[in-house]
Amino acid sequence: MLLLQDRIVVVTGVLTPASIAFTCARLAQEQGATVVLTSFGRALSVTERAARRLPTAPEVLELDVTNPEHLQRLPEHLAERYGRVDGVVHAVGFAPAVCLGQEDGLFAAEWADVATAIQVSAFSLPAIAKALRPLMRPRSSIVSLDFDASVAWPAYDWMGVAKAALESAARYLARDLGPADIRVNLVAAGPLRTVAARSIPGFSEIEQVWAERAPLGWDVDDPEPAARAVVALLSDWFPATTGEIIHVDGGVHAIGAAVRPPEDRPVVEP
Repeated sequence: MLLLQDRIVVVTGVLTPASIAFTCARLAQEQGATVVLTSFGRALSVTERAARRLPTAPEVLELDVTNPEHLQRLPEHLAERYGRVDGVVHAVGFAPAVCLGQEDGLFAAEWADVATAIQVSAFSLPAIAKALRPLMRPRSSIVSLDFDASVAWPAYDWMGVAKAALESAARYLARDLGPADIRVNLVAAGPLRTVAARSIPGFSEIEQVWAERAPLGWDVDDPEPAARAVVALLSDWFPATTGEIIHVDGGVHAIGAAVRPPEDRPVVEP
């Protein structure tokens, strides 16, 4: 039996095949799911092109997470076409340029810019959950993509604050949706060279942390480890796990100082 056999999974945030969400969608299809993508605006055609590169070209629905009309239409269409939703991958994040990598750090952005970052990157999770909750059956799962917000990172600034809000929102959603047997979890991936990441000034500084500290090593060009964790959390293999942050980062979150690179480590015989 495949992990997601006969399940309906909505995946947000697919932009290009380099997107983490794209690999989540591909693996979900390979594990038996019917996948539906969302996108909007100028990115819609880009997502549609990426969708054609999946094993089965999925339907792409319009969803701007800041648009109440889109949030209302999404469940209406899904109910009519599919009748239910078994899983959601929340891979939505955005912050205006002034919120990231500025010389003045947090002082550079005004509230309007910060509000956009928090609404798109954090509030969108409960907004989507609220919209799709009527379609979600017991044993359904919501998984959001995260970047460790327990510490401050170079250049990440207000996006780091938004990710901290996302983590807190996920815990409260886990509380509120648990009685309906709907799980809510996060996957905190290490840095990956996605389109979004390349727009972050100082991203190379964050990459360097992983080069120095990941005991398992870390490939910034390989989203599959993170995507596999997402698919596992969508499945029944984590039936009693909710409100959790699964770190898929080569172990960096657990390491306080640099470690020797793998090629320099002595071989320990079992």
